[in-house]
Amino acid sequence: MCKMTFEELSGEYSTERMDTVTKALEEVLSSALPQGCITVGVYEAAKSLNVDPDNVVLCILATDDEDVKDVALQIHFTLIQAFCCENDINILRVNNTRRLAEILGGGGKQGGEPLHGPVGAHH
Repeated sequence: MCKMTFEELSGEYSTERMDTVTKALEEVLSSALPQGCITVGVYEAAKSLNVDPDNVVLCILATDDEDVKDVALQIHFTLIQAFCCENDINILRVNNTRRLAEILGGGGKQGGEPLHGPVGAHH
């Protein structure tokens, strides 16, 4: 399992690598979305993880500055991260929820609510 946060990268090389990761993530999400292989939201992702964890290949934990103050959401994130680690599911944390929502077709909102929480990509 690979767990990487962008804070772990540094220097000029890190900018190139982050751009590459960003482009790859955009491509994966854009191609998985029309196939119905994306689950968005804390509760929806938890259900998907519980029902068939072997079918989940990536968990994206999306937060913004306001989410850091939400203790309940942070507890959910911690539990989801632990579950993903136990089941060898890759985890990626992102802090640009607006861009992620744009990729997922929500234009900054998902179902009328701001996008936050996990995004699961599955087969």
